[in-house]
Amino acid sequence: MRIDVHQHLLSQPLLAALERRGAVPSLTRGGDGWTYHLAGEPDSALPFADADLAVRAGQLEDDGVDRALVLLSSALGIEHLPAEEAAPLLDAYHDGAAALPSERFGAWGAVGVHQPDPSAVDALLARGFVGVSLPATALATPAAVERLGPLLARLEQAGAPLFVHPGPVALDGSDARAAGAPAWWPALTDYVAQMNAAWHAFLHTGRPALPRLRVLFAMLAGLAPLQLERLAARGGPAERAADDPLTFYDTSSYGPQAIHAVLRAIGPDQLVHGSDRPVVGAAVPAADTAVGHALLRINPARLLSPTTTEPRVPAAGGPA
Repeated sequence: MRIDVHQHLLSQPLLAALERRGAVPSLTRGGDGWTYHLAGEPDSALPFADADLAVRAGQLEDDGVDRALVLLSSALGIEHLPAEEAAPLLDAYHDGAAALPSERFGAWGAVGVHQPDPSAVDALLARGFVGVSLPATALATPAAVERLGPLLARLEQAGAPLFVHPGPVALDGSDARAAGAPAWWPALTDYVAQMNAAWHAFLHTGRPALPRLRVLFAMLAGLAPLQLERLAARGGPAERAADDPLTFYDTSSYGPQAIHAVLRAIGPDQLVHGSDRPVVGAAVPAADTAVGHALLRINPARLLSPTTTEPRVPAAGGPA
């Protein structure tokens, strides 16, 4: 089965819940779709078609993908809201995601980080979610990883993966709107920095404590694997990072140049295809190449199932 591990699809329950909000994060409905209002980011558009299940199913056919895993975009900042504000939005997301046709879609669960509750992991896995996603902003320091340790440990005990996704930019003290930055600014600055920080924090603190936890970083962890030489030069655990078969990286927003570079750093066994639809919609690697087969089939299976025994892909070859 060819799997896209990273898509976003706002269901009607979540759209309605965000429309009702009087503060960020929120949506307002216009003629052709909705407008996102997020803390620290310029407003952005969400066309009606991007929330249309039939349109997304057709895109899967066009992409040659059998199944997509959707998740709550942590860039919205929902997980960082006070628990009483986050709960109805998380419930709306989960209700909408659970109603998707399971033969074509799966979903990552999401949890609030103000009052992290390990039992929420059990409840989400019992409902059929493949794992749990967390914002990189909640894992951006060793202390932050320790704080969420009980929640991460519950994932490890359950044999379910963690997905680390960029979080809201306002937590980093930036305000792209006030600074007059272009719409792409947060994705190339805040998001990249967040993912790098979360990767290094997990490498330093999370991996020694959670040796069996499978973890997926969006957007190639902001190209953090390319920092291995600098990490070693500064006395960091570069060897641990270079030989960690349970840490995975999705390719969202990146193309052949970056993928080739990461392949040279860590090999082909830990990369998976993530399109980030509808935000980006990255090209799907050719499934008939060695690396394309790994990104779409072998590695997603290893990420999602602790019992997968399919052989790992040879190091030869390159991305489609």
